[in-house]
Amino acid sequence: MSTTNTEFLAAPLADPDAFADGPPLELFAELRDSEPVAWTPEPEPQSGFWSVTRHADIVAVSRDAATFSSARGVSLEDLEDDQLEHRTSLIDTDPPSHTAMRKVMAGEFLPKVINGYESFLRGIAARTVEQALELGTFDYVEHISSQIPVRVLSRMMSVPDEDRDKLTAWGDRLVGNTDPEFADALLGSEESEQYRLLPFRSAAALEVFEYGRELQAERRARPTGDLVTKMVEAEVNGEKLTQRELDNYFLLLALAGQETTRQALTLAGLTFIQNPSALARLQEQPELLSGAALDELLRWGAPVNHMRRTATVDTMIGDHPVKAGDKICIWYPSGNRDERAIERPNELDLDRTSVDLLTFGKGGPHFCMGSFLARMEFRVTLEEFVARVDTISAAGEAERLRSNFVNGIKRMPVTLTSR
Repeated sequence: MSTTNTEFLAAPLADPDAFADGPPLELFAELRDSEPVAWTPEPEPQSGFWSVTRHADIVAVSRDAATFSSARGVSLEDLEDDQLEHRTSLIDTDPPSHTAMRKVMAGEFLPKVINGYESFLRGIAARTVEQALELGTFDYVEHISSQIPVRVLSRMMSVPDEDRDKLTAWGDRLVGNTDPEFADALLGSEESEQYRLLPFRSAAALEVFEYGRELQAERRARPTGDLVTKMVEAEVNGEKLTQRELDNYFLLLALAGQETTRQALTLAGLTFIQNPSALARLQEQPELLSGAALDELLRWGAPVNHMRRTATVDTMIGDHPVKAGDKICIWYPSGNRDERAIERPNELDLDRTSVDLLTFGKGGPHFCMGSFLARMEFRVTLEEFVARVDTISAAGEAERLRSNFVNGIKRMPVTLTSR
């Protein structure tokens, strides 16, 4: 089962081009009904994987780290031992090492800490929306959704303002490793072999490492109490982090701290274009954003398509057997539309009283550490948006990132009018 074969219903899920218009929701619905744990072949030398599409099964896999491990990586790329040695970061580990590494930063993402950023966040969100309104017609990704999370991240890491664009560009190159526009070398190409020991097989990782090391040296000399200082001062099991651990931890923070929220904000803008009644409802009742309406928007436009796990033993997912060593891929957009868990899942309903959301993971040790920050960035930005914007309309086609990993939009021309 190592070559792509169209006789397998789930075969398109291995192909980034199947996500050219966003997650293939009709295919996910068919899989949930007929083949909820479906074999998905990949081109050689990759080994293929099981696609898990039902909400309950995704939750079960997410919560059982002992049976469904992250230690072989969370991307679909089959990694050899030397690649794992060089590329492993926090998200590529299992307890107890994951728990110990998570504690390095977990305290900085607690609500009591993150709430201290809200006034700063509200100020930059308000200014960002006002500046966009002055433009009238512009790229939503560049002028709104890229601006907010990178500014907050830069403050948390004490990154100079003039370096923010670097962080954004590095993020594009890393997660865009299957997109010809962004990739240093397309994943799976012969050219990418020279980068096989780097995260995402991207030369951008080397640049991020170098930048992180410069910041780390500065913090050792002059601690500031920021995230980089916490990182260089941290001890795990009585030992300082190695340089390789620092490299990969810094890259993870620099990427995850902006990329997913940026895409979530972009997808919310697209949702308002396609569902103008949703924007109108929030303009009338902005307080809905403090409740389940926020999760409903995150359910509707989840920024991450999947995570990978590896079975550690022969086991069952639902009533389907999988073998030790098999790759398992859990598809969040599918689980977020599963009628078995969510009533009327194909309706955007801002009046839902609760949403059984999978967008940040679902329990277990890998639940998104930055979820509270991401929610606050999402909520505050949308509150400032609906308070100032009367209408949003498309001024051109949204350009999708070529990826089956990130539900990404590279550019989205829009026209805004003010209230």
